[in-house]
Amino acid sequence: MFSHLREDIQSVFDRDPAARTFWEVLTCYPGVHAMASHRLAHWLWTHRLRWFGRLVSHFGRFLTGIEIHPGAEIGRRLFIDHGMGVVIGETAVIGDDVTLYHGVTLGGTSWNKGRRHPTLENGVVVGAGAKVLGPITVGASAKVGSNAVVVKNVPAGATAVGNPARIIDPAQAQKREEMAGQLGFSAYALAADQDDPLAKAIHGLLDHAVEVDRRFALLLTRVEAAGVEVDGELLRSDPFDPQYLSKIVD
Repeated sequence: MFSHLREDIQSVFDRDPAARTFWEVLTCYPGVHAMASHRLAHWLWTHRLRWFGRLVSHFGRFLTGIEIHPGAEIGRRLFIDHGMGVVIGETAVIGDDVTLYHGVTLGGTSWNKGRRHPTLENGVVVGAGAKVLGPITVGASAKVGSNAVVVKNVPAGATAVGNPARIIDPAQAQKREEMAGQLGFSAYALAADQDDPLAKAIHGLLDHAVEVDRRFALLLTRVEAAGVEVDGELLRSDPFDPQYLSKIVD
C-alpha cells in the first residue's frame, strides 16, 4: 500500500512541473487521494464486500470529484492531473504510467453485462475532456487529444483527435508544422480532424504549400541538371504576411 503511494507521489513530480514538495502532493493532489481510495475500494470489491467497496468509492468521489468504479483494474503510477470530472467505469482496464487530465470519461456504450469499458495500455495520455467509449483498446504510448471522442481502437504510439476521433498521420503532421514554421505562422492546437472549417482550411493551405514547394524544388533540380542557369528571381519566395494569417485564427 505504502509503496504504491510513494510511486503515485513520485509520478506527480515526474509529470507535473507545478509540484513542489512531498507534503503538498500528499495533501493537495486529488489524483493521489483518488488512487488511495480506489485501491481500498477495489480490494473490498474483489473480496466480495461490494457494498463496502461502492461506499468507499462514493466517499472518494465526494472528496476528490473523481469517480472510479471499484471494479476497475488500474496499474501502477496512474497520474490524474487536476482530476475534477474524471469517470472510470467498472470494466475499464488501465495499464502502468497512464496520464488522465480533468473531464476524461472511460465509459461504456452498452447496458449488457460483461466487458463494456475501454482498455488503456501502458503510457497512454488522454487529454482534458476526452471520451473513450466502449470495449476498445488504446495501444501503448498512444495519445488522445483534448475533447476527442474515441469509439474505435487506437494503435500503439498513435495520436487520435476529433469527434469522432481519427488517427493523425505523424509524417503529414510533421510536414505541416515545418511549413507553418517556415511561414512564420503558429498552427498550435489546429488539428486537421477538428470540426472547425477554418482549421480544415488552414491545414489544406499548409498541405498545398508543402506540395508546391516539393514540386518547385524538383523542377529546379531538373532544370539545373539540364544545364540551364537558374535566375535568382526564381529562388526568392512570394511576399507573405504570416501576421495576418495568425490574426484570422485567433
